[in-house]
Amino acid sequence: MRLWAAFAILLTFSYGMALADEEYSFDLSEIEKKPLHIGGYLEYNPVLFGVDKGSALHKLKMYNRDKRNIREEHNFKALFDGSYKKGTAEFRTIVNTDFRKSYLGWSEETTLYEGYMSLRPSSTFNFNIGKKTLKWGKGYAWNPVAFLDRPKDPYDPELAREGFVVASADYIKSFDGPLKTFSFTPVLMPVYNRINDDFGKINSFNFAGKTYFLLYDTDIDLIFLTGGSKTSRYGMDFSRNITSNFEIHGELAFINDYKKRFINSHGTVFNKEYDATSYLLGLRYLTKSDTTYIFEYFHDATGFTKGEMGDYFSFIDRGYDTYRSSGDDSLLRKAANAAGGNYNRKNPMRDYLYLRVSQKEPFDILYFTPSLTGIFNINDKSFSIGPELLYTGVKNLELRLRTTFLVGDSYTEYGEKQNDFLIGLRARYYF
Repeated sequence: MRLWAAFAILLTFSYGMALADEEYSFDLSEIEKKPLHIGGYLEYNPVLFGVDKGSALHKLKMYNRDKRNIREEHNFKALFDGSYKKGTAEFRTIVNTDFRKSYLGWSEETTLYEGYMSLRPSSTFNFNIGKKTLKWGKGYAWNPVAFLDRPKDPYDPELAREGFVVASADYIKSFDGPLKTFSFTPVLMPVYNRINDDFGKINSFNFAGKTYFLLYDTDIDLIFLTGGSKTSRYGMDFSRNITSNFEIHGELAFINDYKKRFINSHGTVFNKEYDATSYLLGLRYLTKSDTTYIFEYFHDATGFTKGEMGDYFSFIDRGYDTYRSSGDDSLLRKAANAAGGNYNRKNPMRDYLYLRVSQKEPFDILYFTPSLTGIFNINDKSFSIGPELLYTGVKNLELRLRTTFLVGDSYTEYGEKQNDFLIGLRARYYF
């Protein structure tokens, strides 16, 4: 209730300021390209969590801690984005710092998201070296072909993400005719101790590439990755505007000799190797009344089946019962170690539907955008749904109130999450 009240006060105050500001000016110097750019944002995000004490993941993470019905968390973020351009060279740096106060106490983490040099000797060629986020793929919530990117958060897919250290180039050529644009992006990625060492096997050099075509007004990418850190994988994506307000997109990824590690209800660990084929199909539709629909279906062949995920939750329950009866937490620690792998992904199973509906300025309320986001797990019929209110009526200030509810039966993904719901208010100031 305090979060809702705070949001209402901020919304009223900000809307009043926006109405009071009736003076406008235009200065050409404000839009001139300057060599040095410094920007970023400061953010405060308090969150309330409704704890599900009976869920498997709550038992796993909180079995030896104080158990409460409601937990609160305070998140502070500072993101710095700076660039400097001199002649054909440009230097870019993005640094993110997170401060968090949770039931574990205070924590701080500073991460270099991006830090690279770019050289553009001609209009058709450029070269980049350093830490960079490539952002491959056409999907909104998921990107199965983003072989060199960290996964998105499907609940907030537009968040900035940490990149990897790479050397890449871009060759771009334009044509007349059905093929309007062609580009090729080769990428070299080292994986050694302290250099991309969380990507895969270390002491390896990896080579990837993306070939882009704008063919018959359709964006098409052909993508590959090979090397010693991960098994070879290949993919393609496309995006096409059917009309000015209706777009379709898709991705298809093949992973050779994928190795999946999973655990059964008795704690036996299995390893399975197979060729995995994942794909995504989606659309984006904008109505005349400024309502935007984004819909996606995602099949992740590297994910767990309903039975495999149920076995994992069952093993957690078994370990928790052992801990309560004897104080022995060895089974829970084994389950926690397993969770450090693919079980800990945002969406660890195989088939999902994603829907986001947003309405710009309903009832002529300026700078106000409500939206609703839902993710449905097709395999176990559990789901999450989250209404959201966004207000941008004050210059450089963004206010967002988001609530997410998790619904599912026992031994389902959303039914066994640590929380039943969360409410978060995000105030972000851009500079």
